[in-house]
Amino acid sequence: MRGFLKNKTYQSDIIRASGMNLPWELLNEKKIFISGASGMISSVIIDILMKRNREYGQKIHIYAISRREQKARKRFELYWDNPLFTYISHDINCPLPELGNMDFMLHAASNTHPNAYATDPIGTILANVQGTYQLLDYASMHQCERFFFFSSVEIYGENKNDVNKFSEDYLGYIDCNTTRAGYCESKRLGESLCNAFATQKEQDFIIGRFSRVYGPTMSLEDSKAIAQFIKKAVAGEDIVLKSEGNQLYSYTYVVDAATAALYLLLKGENGSAVNVADNASDIKLKDLAKLFAKEAGTKVIFQLPDAIEKAGFSTATKAVLDSTKIMQLGWNAMTPIEQGISKTIQILRQTKEGAR
Repeated sequence: MRGFLKNKTYQSDIIRASGMNLPWELLNEKKIFISGASGMISSVIIDILMKRNREYGQKIHIYAISRREQKARKRFELYWDNPLFTYISHDINCPLPELGNMDFMLHAASNTHPNAYATDPIGTILANVQGTYQLLDYASMHQCERFFFFSSVEIYGENKNDVNKFSEDYLGYIDCNTTRAGYCESKRLGESLCNAFATQKEQDFIIGRFSRVYGPTMSLEDSKAIAQFIKKAVAGEDIVLKSEGNQLYSYTYVVDAATAALYLLLKGENGSAVNVADNASDIKLKDLAKLFAKEAGTKVIFQLPDAIEKAGFSTATKAVLDSTKIMQLGWNAMTPIEQGISKTIQILRQTKEGAR
């Protein structure tokens, strides 16, 4: 999709990621199931693993699962006929078809942006709860070595102003009697399901709690603030900020997030939940907007959100992650926010021009 697989800048990221010092041999001849395969992080993971197959002679068989085959066909056009790539169109809220045993299962299918939380709150909850149950049930009955659940900084809710950064044992505040809470609470329940299957079915699992992730593989439908900044910057338009911008958040460039997932998959401790964030990319939203405006050669303008946008917005004013645990596994982010913004805009402009 949008020429990522042929873009030199993006390919340099994938080459670097595929050469990282990881126990890649653990994936030899293994079957890797990835739900939400066309998503922002999961699609990059697939690119990295397919690069391992091409350049390092590994034989990692990827089972890519999503609902929209046409979108997946465009995104993975270079792999579509590869015998090590199998695509399956499926709604994960329903029981999986019989695919045989799976060595690793990664559950990344979820609504992940404000408009979806506001307009499809039921679907948001079901993917994180019912979908997680269906995949864990399959994993536990098909000798899955490890189940990876993609969780979120959102499970911490609002900072109670008693810590500077969220460590994995922090318990924040979430007002559960709101539509917006459906995403946060269902991610929490997805984590609980992982623990339940570990206790009752002895299923190995690992949880990645990701900060706000950005990059060129973000969906065109994404309504998060940073996604809107990206769209405006690529188009050379003014950056629109729909709040005072005092929110302080952690961010991670998408390729760094993908390598973090692989570190956890291959090196993480069974049953643990681990934060994923780039320490060099903690920034206030208004300062983030300024960086995009500077890169685009435009300015920041303020605009009130409409009712749907406001209903989907996070209420968190400070959500900064402590990434000590994953760094102890050897992972370090390689792309600080300024470089990530520049790279994202460059890749999207190049692929947009190449598609004309």
